[in-house]
Amino acid sequence: MSKQAFVFPKESENSYVSLTAQLRKPLIAFTVCLQAYTDLTRDYSLFSYATKKQNNEILLFKGQKGAYSVSVGGADVFFKLPERSPAPMHFCVTWESHSGITELWVDGKPMVRRSLKKGYNVETDASIILGQEQDSFGGGFDKGQSFVGDIGDVNMWDFVLSPDEINNVYQGSIFSPNVIDWQELKYKAYGEVFIKPQLWS
Repeated sequence: MSKQAFVFPKESENSYVSLTAQLRKPLIAFTVCLQAYTDLTRDYSLFSYATKKQNNEILLFKGQKGAYSVSVGGADVFFKLPERSPAPMHFCVTWESHSGITELWVDGKPMVRRSLKKGYNVETDASIILGQEQDSFGGGFDKGQSFVGDIGDVNMWDFVLSPDEINNVYQGSIFSPNVIDWQELKYKAYGEVFIKPQLWS
C-alpha cells in the first residue's frame, strides 16, 4: 500500500475497510497515525476500533465546529482545532494506561494533553474499521457519520511514540509499526472503496 490511499468517493452506510491487526495481549499504550483528506463539514469517523464489550474502544472522530474527539474504553476527550480550508491532514493519537495521558498531534503539532481511562486495558479481540463509525461490533453504521475522501498511511504501535518519532512519521519516516503496518496491510474493502495514488507527498 506504499504511496496508495483508500478512496471513499461518496456518503454510504455500507462502504468501509476492515483492518486486521497483530494483537496478542491487551494494550496498555498505543499510537495510531494516519493521513486523511476530506472536505466534509459534518461529523465523521477517522478510525474506529470496537470490541464486543465496547463499541468505542478506540475512536478518532471529527465533530462539529472543528472539534475532534478521542475515545478510549467508551470515554471521550475533546480537542479544538481552528477551522481551515480542505487540505490533507496527518493525525497521531497516543494513549498510555499508567497515566491516562492522551495526545492528539495534527500535522506534526501537539494539541494540549488530556487524561483518559487511567489504569484501563484496551482489549484485543477487535473490529477495526476505516470509513464508518461502529455502533455495534463490526456494524451499526450511520450514513451521516461515514467518511468521504481519502485515508492512507494508517499505522499503529503498542507503545507511545516520542515527540521526535511522531514528527519523523509526519515527515514520512516509518518506525516498524507492530500492530497495523500500512506497508504490509491486511484488509478487506466493502462497498465503493477504491485504491488510488496518494494526493499528499
